[in-house]
Amino acid sequence: MLSWAAAPAVAADASGFFDASLGDFQAELAAARKGGKVGVLLMFEVEGCPYCRKMKEQVLNRPEVQSYFRKHFAIYSVDIVGSITVTDFAGRSATEKSFAREQRVRGTPTFLFVGTDGKEMARYVGATRDAIEFMELGRFVAEGHWRKQDFPQFYRNSKP
Repeated sequence: MLSWAAAPAVAADASGFFDASLGDFQAELAAARKGGKVGVLLMFEVEGCPYCRKMKEQVLNRPEVQSYFRKHFAIYSVDIVGSITVTDFAGRSATEKSFAREQRVRGTPTFLFVGTDGKEMARYVGATRDAIEFMELGRFVAEGHWRKQDFPQFYRNSKP
């Protein structure tokens, strides 16, 4: 049963959800590995996206969400139309826009979970219904359930 499900939380700023990044995802992955994290979580977004805004205003700003995800993942935001140069997980340089295309991002928000081995563990496209579902998504990945089942199946079986 989820301990965070029933407890209301005071909203914080969603910027506290993300780690500061220099745009070198290969180095960020190595730091996540060294820090004992499960992996890296990338949120692909774009300015004006209503579902991205919903996630930031209703889910990512919650202290319990920030605490849980920061414990298990290094977390970064990527602008799918951005022109900033980043280094991908293989050490190649690309703009954020090209990197998003390389990662097959087709809609926003897209939450991409990458393991410390550099391989995709899971992806979720769109906004979750609420913070509870997003927390379950984090648990799905952090506890390795993605190896045995897909998220909809996991979520149906774990609903509080």
